[in-house]
Formats: sequence, C-alpha cells, structure tokens
Amino acid sequence: MRRILPCSRHLWNGASGTMRARPAIPTAIPVIRIESLTLQRGTKPLFENASAVVHPGEKAGLVGANGSGKSTLFSLLRGKLHADAGELYIPSSWRVAHVAQETPPSEKTALDYALDGDTRLREIEAKLAKAQAAHDGHAEAEAHIAYADADGYTAASRASALLMGLGFTLAEIEQPVASFSGGWRMRLNLAQALMCPSDLLLLDEPTNHLDLDAIVWLEDWLKRYAGTLFIISHDREFLDGICDVTLHLENKQIKRYTGNYSAFETRRAEQLVLQQASYERQQREVTHLQSFVDRFRYKASKARQAQSRIKMLEKMEKLAPVHVTSPFSFEFREPLASPSPMLTLEHVDCGYKTEHGDKKVVGGLDFSLLNGQRIGLLGANGQGKSTLVKTLAGTLEPLKGRVGQGKGLAIGYFAQHQLETLREDRSPLQQLAAIAPGVRDQDLRDFLGSFNFRGDMALAPVGPFSGGEKARLALALIIWKRPNLLLLDEPTNHLDLDMREALTVALAQFEGTLILVSHDRHLLRACADEFMLVGNGRLTPFDGDLDEYRTWLLQNAAARRAGLTGQPAKESGGDRKEQRRVEAQERQRLAELRKPLQKEIAALEKRMEKLNAEKRRLDALLAAEDTYKESSKTLLTDSLRQQTEVKKELEKIEAEWLEKQSALEAVG
Repeated sequence: MRRILPCSRHLWNGASGTMRARPAIPTAIPVIRIESLTLQRGTKPLFENASAVVHPGEKAGLVGANGSGKSTLFSLLRGKLHADAGELYIPSSWRVAHVAQETPPSEKTALDYALDGDTRLREIEAKLAKAQAAHDGHAEAEAHIAYADADGYTAASRASALLMGLGFTLAEIEQPVASFSGGWRMRLNLAQALMCPSDLLLLDEPTNHLDLDAIVWLEDWLKRYAGTLFIISHDREFLDGICDVTLHLENKQIKRYTGNYSAFETRRAEQLVLQQASYERQQREVTHLQSFVDRFRYKASKARQAQSRIKMLEKMEKLAPVHVTSPFSFEFREPLASPSPMLTLEHVDCGYKTEHGDKKVVGGLDFSLLNGQRIGLLGANGQGKSTLVKTLAGTLEPLKGRVGQGKGLAIGYFAQHQLETLREDRSPLQQLAAIAPGVRDQDLRDFLGSFNFRGDMALAPVGPFSGGEKARLALALIIWKRPNLLLLDEPTNHLDLDMREALTVALAQFEGTLILVSHDRHLLRACADEFMLVGNGRLTPFDGDLDEYRTWLLQNAAARRAGLTGQPAKESGGDRKEQRRVEAQERQRLAELRKPLQKEIAALEKRMEKLNAEKRRLDALLAAEDTYKESSKTLLTDSLRQQTEVKKELEKIEAEWLEKQSALEAVG
C-alpha cells in the first residue's frame, strides 16, 4: 500500500513507445477515465479499445470470468503496468491504497503494523522525532500541528478498532506480526490498507481469508468509506451490499452497469434472453430452479427461514438466464438410502488431544440429525465449526461421548485440506476411475465435462491445477459417490461466481441432508433451512435468518465496546442464565484490561497537574516587569529555559494521556 500518482504528468503511447504530454483535464471533474485501452499479456489480448468511466465516490465491483483481466486492470490502476495503447487517467492528487499480497515476518506488533498503513502519519512522526533530536522548536511545533491535522492522536484507537473488527482480540493486537499464520497476516495487510487515508481503494478478493463475522463488519465499514472503491470478489452478496456500479470484463471490453451485482445480472439476463440460441438452455435452468421452488413452497408456514428461502428462489428464478453462458451444469445424484436419524450424538465433546491434555472446543452435544435437515453453521473463526464438522465426518474422534451412524449412511465431506489428498500425478479421469471401477470412460468423461474438465484437461495431471480447479474436482469426486449426508466446510473458497451459482443450484435440488459452513451468504440463504450458532464452547439454535444474524453481529460489536457480550434473541431460561454468566466474565475481563490503563492515566493526570502549576508560576514570573531588569538577567534566562522544558514535557505527557485514553475507549 502506497501513495502513487500513476498519471500525474504524462501518458504512455504504447504504439510509438514514447511519453507524451497529458492534455489538460478539467479539475472540476476528477473522474477515473479509461479510453480506447489496449493491452496484451504474452500472446493473449486482454483489452482491445476498451473504455469506461468511474466517478469520485462510486463503489465499483469488477466481475468477469477468470483470466478476463480483473487483476491486470488493478495493476494498471496502481501504475505497475502500462497499456499498449489508449489512456488510463487517475487524478494526480489522488492517494491509492491496495492490499499487499505478502507480509514480511516482523517483530512489530499487529497494532504498529496496521498503523504503518498511514504513511503520511509515519512521515510526520519521523519529522517530529528529527526536530526533537535537533532541538528545533519551530520545526517541532509545525510537526505537532501536522500530527493533529492528520488525526494522529486517535490513530492508535482507530487502528485497534480496525483490527478488532477483522477478528483480532485486544491481546492479539499487541503480538508480533511473525506470530500470526498466513490467513491472519492477510487480515493485517487488509487492516493496513484500510488505515491508509486514500482517495482510491483497490480490494482484490478481500473476503477470502475472513469469516462471516468479519465480512459483515468489513461490509459495514466499506459502506461508510468516502473515497472511490474498486472490488474484485466472488461473493455476490458482498458485492450487492456495497457496490453501486458494476464493471463487467468480457470479450476484451469493459462494460459499465449502474447498480449492484444483482442489478447487473438482471440487465445482462435481459440481453441474453434476446438470443435464441441461449434461450433454450435458459429454460432448462429455469425448470431446475422451479423444482427447487416447488419443493419448499409448502414449508413456508413452518419457519421464517422458509419464507426468506422462497424469496431467494424467486430471485434466482428471475436471474436464471444470466448463467446460460456458464460452463458448469451438474446435479447431485439421488442417494441410494435415506436413514433417519442420520447421526446421533450422545454427550459428545469435540476437540483435540494434546501433550498437555484434552483441549475441548465444543461440548455437551446431545442431538439427532434427521433425514432432510439442512443446517447452516454460524460463528466466528476459531469457535469450533470445522472441529464439529470433522467430528461428524468421523475424521476426528470425539473427546467424550458417542457419535452413532444410521444404517446406510453415506457421507460426502468437503474441506479445504482435502484438496491436498488429490493425487497430483493423476488426471481427473484417472482419479474418478479409481472410485468408479467398471464404468465406461465416456460416461466418466461426460460427468467430468459438467465440471468443465473437458478434452485434454480431463487427461492432464492435477498438480499444476489452480485452487479453484482442484476444488471443482474434489466436489466432482464427492458427488459421484451419491452421498445422503453432505458436510461442506467452506466449499466456495477458490470458486468463481459461475461455479458458485452452479453449486448453489445443485445443492438446492439435493435430496439428502446438509450441514454447511460458509461465509457465502448467498449460498447459505439458498441452501440452509435452519441455522445453529457455534460459540463459547456450545452449539445453540439461532432462531432467525441471515439478516437478523447480521444485525446481531453488529449489535454485539457495539456491546463489546461497552463491555458486554450478546447472545441470540429468544433464548430459554437456561440460555439467559448462561448469557448472564458470560456477560459477567466479559465484564471482569474488560475490567482487568481497563485497570492498568486507568492507573497509568491517573498518574499522568497527576503529573500534568504539577506541570500546569509550574507553567502558571513561570508565566506569571515572565509577565512581571521586574523580571526584565538588568539585575534579573539570569532569572529571565533560567525562567525562559524552564518554560520551554515544561511546555515540552507537558506536550509529551498530554500526548501519552491521549494515547492511553484512546486505548481505554477501545477497551470500552
């Protein structure tokens, strides 16, 4: 993340290989303008005479197939690439922020690393330190003014709020960067980008390493972002919640649509319906969706989830034509058996065995999973969703209790670590043939083709495949086995929008039982009938839909800042008792965090009181006429020196007091 001025003085003429003077741009219209842009990477042309305009303050979602040039356009906006021909104009005064893709191991704390995002503030701090070292009072005073103008006194509290919103605890923000894993380091990079005062913010798949809780917080933050925003994302609901402009990259062009992703889908669908060749396939998609609607229409009176599900299906039906160009079209095969209950948990504790003893993550589980249930698991990362799913799948033994399986149970389990179990030296066809002995090659190839493994790709070793391609293959292998219970842990990671939609449609028609962990709210809305919350070591029903969950999360974030922790509404008496216990524990924890800060603030206030008294004495002395007599020359010199020292010390103490006060406010 850095301040860059990619188009401040000249334009690159790709045809002649020269720089030419930029024509005058009216300063009253500081737009981002792309005109007749042409760019080729290697032998592949990405843009040919492409044009688009984005106005200040607009939030633009970039969508298009993989390889259509979305990340390349980001590189152009950052000034890291030059077009072969055409123009890309960004106002010269704009500051551009982006998320770094690498995080060097550092002993800096997470808080200091996030603060580094405000490069202007860091420059002022360096000037202030230099002025103080040189005893340059004038330069020091200017630096203090600049520091205040840059909101330096609130920087630490703002950075703390960013980090906590992205899932870090108060204790973790003081830990070194090197102590965090890759996914958490990407969150640090995101915090650094958000900390940067910017006019243009570029976010490339910002939700990839976030859980649903952090995504809800980020969405709320970006809605309030005052600058211009470009987002690349495969999360359609995230795009819907933020973007007011959609830029579609297709056929080497950039087409602007006013509105969010759903509005773009609708308008593009209308265009595609006009094409007769596409219309027939569109009708087949609508038939599939209609069967999904019919299946759940009569459950509308049973739960609010069913009501919101019907609305979602109506929306899917309306938007179905937009996916007629998708290369994916598959469905789950009908299960061979339908046991009920599927699983029975008796006094189960989930967790891990360590050299220091058992580590319980989720406990006290007593329930039966019935045939046909479709459950979405909610809760922050680290609360135990994946641990629970592993226990249900049988890949992790319970620490306590028993997990019983119904007769004829066939589990289809998907998790990201399973991609590593694919044989990298084998092709998709070989891997499918290994679990489908005796099936004709052509039947296997037809099946793989529905996942876009066609031609030579079906015969190529999977080692060089992308994460999305490996995820598609893992899903294909699961679907072939005809499971009656699907346990899916973040199945959409690495999948593009087309594949996500195909998976959503297929899961909607799945005749078995489903437990789903996902940060993709569109998938959760369409495929889960009920939600359960994993948190505080327990599994509890969440009586509400995803909109209510979003509201609950934002209320809890505010409550945490006030020293409280919320629980879902409509709880039993036992749940309320547990809630009060958890709230009391949280208040005690926050009180322990506040106590040392309050003690330090009191000591600083006592010191400021003494310094202010000394300053008043010196001010009075220097205001007296006798001080300026020839006989009082030494007194005058000493008083002026003491006044300067007192002012410096007072400024230092006040700055420290403001920092401690901000930290106290962050704790709540």
